[in-house]
Amino acid sequence: MTDTQTPSPEGLAAIQALIQQGNIPGALSALDQLDDPDRESQMGLYMRGVCLRHSRQAADAERFLLKLIEGFPSYGRGFQELGHLYRDTLRNAEAVSAYATACHLNPALKASWLGQFKLLDRARSPERVAQIEERLNWLQSLAPPLLASLDMLHEGKLLKAEHLCRSYMQKNPTDVEGMRVLADIAQRHGVLEDAEFLLESAVAFAPENQKARIDYIQTLGKRQRYQQATEAARELLASDPESPMLQSLYAIQSMQLGDYETALELFDKILQRLPGDPVTHISRGHALKTGGKADEAILAYRAAIDAQPLHCEAWYSLANLKTYRFQDSELETMLQLDQHPQLAGQDRVYLQFALGKAFEDREQYERSFQHYHKGNGLKKIQLQYRAEGTTSECDAQIAACTSELFQQAVGAPDPDPIFVVGLPRAGSTLLEQILSSHSQIDGTLELPNVLSISGKLRRMGQGKDARPYPQNLADLSPEQLQAYGEEYIRDTRIHRQNAPFFIDKMPNNFRHIGLIRLMLPNAKIIDARRDPMACCFSGFKQLFAEGQMFSYDLEDVARYYRDYVRLMNHWDAVLPGYVLRVQHEDVVADLETEVRRMLDFCGLPFEEACLQFHKTERNVRTPSSEQVRQPVYATGLEQWKHYEPWLGPLKTALGDLYSERAPES
Repeated sequence: MTDTQTPSPEGLAAIQALIQQGNIPGALSALDQLDDPDRESQMGLYMRGVCLRHSRQAADAERFLLKLIEGFPSYGRGFQELGHLYRDTLRNAEAVSAYATACHLNPALKASWLGQFKLLDRARSPERVAQIEERLNWLQSLAPPLLASLDMLHEGKLLKAEHLCRSYMQKNPTDVEGMRVLADIAQRHGVLEDAEFLLESAVAFAPENQKARIDYIQTLGKRQRYQQATEAARELLASDPESPMLQSLYAIQSMQLGDYETALELFDKILQRLPGDPVTHISRGHALKTGGKADEAILAYRAAIDAQPLHCEAWYSLANLKTYRFQDSELETMLQLDQHPQLAGQDRVYLQFALGKAFEDREQYERSFQHYHKGNGLKKIQLQYRAEGTTSECDAQIAACTSELFQQAVGAPDPDPIFVVGLPRAGSTLLEQILSSHSQIDGTLELPNVLSISGKLRRMGQGKDARPYPQNLADLSPEQLQAYGEEYIRDTRIHRQNAPFFIDKMPNNFRHIGLIRLMLPNAKIIDARRDPMACCFSGFKQLFAEGQMFSYDLEDVARYYRDYVRLMNHWDAVLPGYVLRVQHEDVVADLETEVRRMLDFCGLPFEEACLQFHKTERNVRTPSSEQVRQPVYATGLEQWKHYEPWLGPLKTALGDLYSERAPES
């Protein structure tokens, strides 16, 4: 095998069979004969750790297992094996910690739940032991195919998990736990509509199943059906009013409706009972941040750190305020955490991005880049993004959405929506804040409704003899297109106030402008554009809550930017004048001119409030929430140049787009 070849699953499978047969010396010998890619792969490192533990070579086993979880921090079985090692060597506290991390990463690992159950002192931790016992009983109640499917799901093997679960459900169509597993798989595929249907059915079959009801509420929230989700959460809380878990669920749903008073009241109630719960402190901080109370949010995030320093979402939440600067003592604590052998999964990712921001603020750009680069690498391992998929999707839009497709005037006539599209970190939140300061425009959220309708069309295109989306746009009747437009207007009304116009700033809608034009021909679309190097690097150093999977690799983000520009050029050609391009650098240089351009495009009179956008009080949920509460500033326009020595792959992948925008560099 050469260095360029991928690990051989056949060789690793043979070694796994030796381990299962108890032939540990033979397995170790076979591992020694593997080439580097196999030896250093996730399974290679894991099996060596297993063999060394069984051989009672504890020090070597620990060394390989720590190497495994450093390279693959989301691999639950790595932490489980580390727990077994610490248990065998009577390091019980460390064993419990490793088992707990394994269960967090993969809740289907029965051995890790059992390990905690056996090692914890019931008298000292009665609530935790009771929770673990409940989880064990639930796992043991699952049919073996469902348990195996759940395990595959949390190991990232979605297709295998789906195949196994569907095979089981064909024979057991009313199994509620099977519906929950299948709904989880659907969500990870991004098919939220299917997940909602499955969970709605599960709740109908078993209204007493609290887990199914919680899943259903959370899925409604993800689909931004906030009113329905909040009502369901209120009903569930009424069944057990003192449950901190249900109080938190209702609080989070209340936040989505903008009811921060109720949310904060519930968070405070939870913290009276569980003062050391970092998750609640962080949720409380998010509520305060969204409402513009940054100083109070900082205190909440610091309280989470005091309660549990290893819960690194709190460190990242401080960094993500953008205006926060870490103290020297805080930086030292984070650097110590970076060396902690059991810091795992998303916590290690959070910490790397927080450290990147801390060193950026200190103008130590090489160290900053090292942490951003490491955080992105760890995050990319967790994802399954392929740049070729985005390129193919854009190719399909260009091929299907020709000038002829848009000749007829169809769709719903409503002029209400103003779509702000583009790439994340391109200035779309700033444009939304400016426009929503106008008396006739409501600001909303990054609404998923266009993506949901495109998902319906994509599934329609999978039927027998059906053309795939977006080719099937040409097959839709005027009545169907009008119905889709009316559905969009109806389903987004809950996010609006009383203004005649509203903003939908889902950036990825640029991939569906053809659909928007057909179902909402009188909508307005504004393309938020930013210098490619500045935009791509700003996305690279941002850890997004979800989505934007292209942003965790310099070459991937460059390819995405190129596809975006290519597709926007196509829309300009086939729909001339339908999209207004607003360059972020122009907004910074001459705010009033660009504000007037946008308002003229929307057919609205100029209002001075749009120039004073930073004084507008509204909830902002994006990473730019603190920045848009300040006047426009130019300091961030060329921030990427501080990192230029390490951005060669980005420049190369951007190609002519880099040379066009930054010839002086």
